[in-house]
Amino acid sequence: MSNLRIALVAEGPTDYEIIQAALKAILPAPFVLTRLQPEASPSRPQMGNGWCGVLKWCREMSKQCSGNIDTEPTLELFDWIILHIDVDVAATQYSDCGANIQQESINLGWQTLPCTKPCPPVVDTVAALQQVVESWLKPASASANTVFCLPAQSSGTWLAAAHLPDEHLLFGQMECNLTLENRLADLPVKSGLRIRKSKREYQQHAPKITEQWERVKQHCSQAQVFESAILNLLSIANTP
Repeated sequence: MSNLRIALVAEGPTDYEIIQAALKAILPAPFVLTRLQPEASPSRPQMGNGWCGVLKWCREMSKQCSGNIDTEPTLELFDWIILHIDVDVAATQYSDCGANIQQESINLGWQTLPCTKPCPPVVDTVAALQQVVESWLKPASASANTVFCLPAQSSGTWLAAAHLPDEHLLFGQMECNLTLENRLADLPVKSGLRIRKSKREYQQHAPKITEQWERVKQHCSQAQVFESAILNLLSIANTP
């Protein structure tokens, strides 16, 4: 079997580093991960970073497809599609992306933001947010080859789980902590634990996610959910 070709739609370049490191822990063979968003592309305008960029990418797919998104010519080139959005997006609102997006959410009947639920457990908020993202795609829909990656409350939580010592205070209810990523960046320099949110620093520390993946899953239920979804697709791909 040739290397898997995986497309990634994500909020930003730091998320690419986290998700690639997770895939290296999960998949037994090499793969090629291509970031479609955020990325300038000849076939579509620049969408911008952050969750608003993911929303706009989904909106473009909804205009181009009426069925599964993997029938769109760009996506036909890939075996799998990973659609990432951080769970802290559940606490935002459409007006954060501009008045035009706020109006579009009404006109197109998108699911409501904010959509946060009591946490713990985080699973109720995750389910509500996934419904929101799926509504952005309509009339298109995610295909059987699409994996939703929704780290709680952000992909930085997975990095923190791999990086911090077990006794660290930030380990308490990690998946419900909206400020964890910022607090990781604000740790004292002398502690040797600070990781600022930049592509360079996340790239530097991401290998620890691969090395400590079992530990990440222990503290982050959404890491386990992501692994299960990937392994399910792998099982299907390997079935004669």
